[in-house]
Amino acid sequence: MKHHNTFHKRESYPTDLTNRQWQIIVPLIPPAKSSKRTGGRERTTDMREVLNAIFYLLNTGCAWRMIPHDFPKWQIVRYYFDTWKKDGTWKKIHDALRDKVRRSEGKKKQPTAGIIDSQSVKTAEKGGFVAMTLVKK
Repeated sequence: MKHHNTFHKRESYPTDLTNRQWQIIVPLIPPAKSSKRTGGRERTTDMREVLNAIFYLLNTGCAWRMIPHDFPKWQIVRYYFDTWKKDGTWKKIHDALRDKVRRSEGKKKQPTAGIIDSQSVKTAEKGGFVAMTLVKK
């Protein structure tokens, strides 16, 4: 059984972030918001586990309410998914991972061409979120 989570231990899923992926992503996660109500206390939710839950959901196609119980509550996971979609965090994460993969393959950071197929257009027309693919080596 592998353990790599900060807050609690659980058996890992194939969709979990590797330590290398987490090191690339962690600086891109927005800091906890401080407010008068919270007094600026530290975030109690493990952001790596939030991401692991999101990647589990995207890879398995399960419903939000069916995210396994060993992840943070689905409402918390959904909150961060929606917030990061609105504030551009997902784009930053995608771009950082894409750049890292391209550099590891000896390519330029930015692709020089793109391909759009009919499925991409259908997804974009519906306003759907296209999941990023994490390359695990």
